[in-house]
Amino acid sequence: MLAASGVNYGFSRSIPHMLGVSIGFFILFLAVAFGLGNIFERYPQLQMALKYIGSVYLLWLAWKIATASAATEKSVSSKPMTFFQAASFQFVNVKALMMAISSAVVFTLPGEHYIMSALLVGLVFTLVNLPCVSVWVAFGSGLKRFLRNEQSLKAFNWSLASLTAASVVLFYI
Repeated sequence: MLAASGVNYGFSRSIPHMLGVSIGFFILFLAVAFGLGNIFERYPQLQMALKYIGSVYLLWLAWKIATASAATEKSVSSKPMTFFQAASFQFVNVKALMMAISSAVVFTLPGEHYIMSALLVGLVFTLVNLPCVSVWVAFGSGLKRFLRNEQSLKAFNWSLASLTAASVVLFYI
């Protein structure tokens, strides 16, 4: 999604998307570390519901990527994902949820050091996440010059959409 945003909207227009992913995951991680994990243990059906909601949303995003046309300066209807959309998406993103839960279990310290270790793990994730997502957007922005015609852009978008959809399908296999 980030590479597609870079291709279709450029690096600077994708900054809210990048920040939303990083800050959204930080908030998600803290929510998991400070209680969501316990809720999922008590109500596994809630986690399963979020899994299905996230999967449907990923498939919808894959479709939006596949059918996206090149963004132009005049295009009003073609907008990159907003900060709030990207941050909110982390809460239904199955991969982000699983990473947050497993990280909260593996990387935090038990007992009286738990709160500080959870905050530190969340901060480290955020500091590492932002450069990583920036690379994906920069990759997409760099590819933009090779995707000047509509046919190559469509092939690229369909490729990324297929990979996004495949990640959902592989999750259920």
